[in-house]
Amino acid sequence: MLTKGLGAAILAAMLLAPVAIAGPVNVNAADARTLARELQGIGQAKAEAIVAYREKNGPFRGGEDLAKVKGLGKKLVEQNKANLRFEAAKAGD
Repeated sequence: MLTKGLGAAILAAMLLAPVAIAGPVNVNAADARTLARELQGIGQAKAEAIVAYREKNGPFRGGEDLAKVKGLGKKLVEQNKANLRFEAAKAGD
């Protein structure tokens, strides 16, 4: 019985580990792969659209700017609000 419980605990920890590791994402510095991996509801295509918009229009100042990216919107930005950062990209980022 103890072995079964321990196995379940280890499995739960392994499944939850990626969630615990995920942290705030600086949308002004992250690449498309990182955006797709770290943000809910953002797949590779939307992540690439974020990067393309940023390259064309400059850094995002906030969620309102991010919501202007085609395929996103206020609801998706709000869903990820706690995981978004809008800091200036550092040299080399």
